[in-house]
Amino acid sequence: MASPLPMRDGVGATRLHLPHTGPWPTISAYMVERFFHLDEQFLLERFDRGEIVMADGSAVSRDAPLDAAEFIWYYREPPVETEIPFHAEILHQDDDLVVIDKPHFLPTTPAGRYVQNSALVRLRRQLDNPDLAPIHRLDRATAGILMFSARVQTRGAYQMLFQRREIEKVYEAVSARPERWDPDSPALDGQSFPLTVRCHIEKLRAQVCVEVDHVREPNSETVVELIDSDDDVIHTLLRPHTGKMHQLRVHLASVGAGILHDNLYPVLTDEKPDDHQRPLQLLARELRFIDPLSGNEREFMTRRTLQYAPTSQLSQGVS
Repeated sequence: MASPLPMRDGVGATRLHLPHTGPWPTISAYMVERFFHLDEQFLLERFDRGEIVMADGSAVSRDAPLDAAEFIWYYREPPVETEIPFHAEILHQDDDLVVIDKPHFLPTTPAGRYVQNSALVRLRRQLDNPDLAPIHRLDRATAGILMFSARVQTRGAYQMLFQRREIEKVYEAVSARPERWDPDSPALDGQSFPLTVRCHIEKLRAQVCVEVDHVREPNSETVVELIDSDDDVIHTLLRPHTGKMHQLRVHLASVGAGILHDNLYPVLTDEKPDDHQRPLQLLARELRFIDPLSGNEREFMTRRTLQYAPTSQLSQGVS
């Protein structure tokens, strides 16, 4: 359902589905109870200013009965944001795709306390394109290749590549060197390289971390290769064959090589302010696929590297 309100500063209006019946005589009374944490007078004044509208764009009055509309739209009040001092680099742009090199700490989409400081909203404003939408996502803590659809007409074709697992994704990670690491015979959890990690991952509501079950049928798989190691860290190449939430972080932690500066796995730690000197050492390095429109092979590679990796790195640039 199209919004009657245009994008504002790269952010779309919020749509609210109203109940058909209930103890509320008016739409405004329902909203006052639903959003009890907001100041009642402030909310009612938004009705008076015409900031809450119906599907045809007409303003909803504070006296409008509950059944006057099924849906209403309004702009969320923007949060006070902490500026993220890192910026994405546009690596590719055409009529259908925009590919960026995302820095650590920048979220893919608006979430929580970050709205304007998200890759999506920044790009929409920079390119003046309200139709931009991410085709996949990276965690806020992860840097690297991130792909956006530039127009609705061809978005589905690119989304299907991910659903059908027809995109080759390659990541890099840096982990603290395991205690029993043998540089002459490198292995993780008793498995020599390359090794394949599988397990069952499930995301439960209201939990920050995913649930990992090594008994149930695996629904996630990653091939882990060794790039390099030194006295302090190991540098690995990761080829995920599935795309479960936190998959790479979980898989490396499960074989005794939790990613450096990961505050979720293997142990959840208290949330702290971002430490820009200690980014999560995980990088989305490459995306490869056959373009569903042209049939041509396409490849995008990050220009970043992981700052804690050994000096004999394969990539160019600094993350």
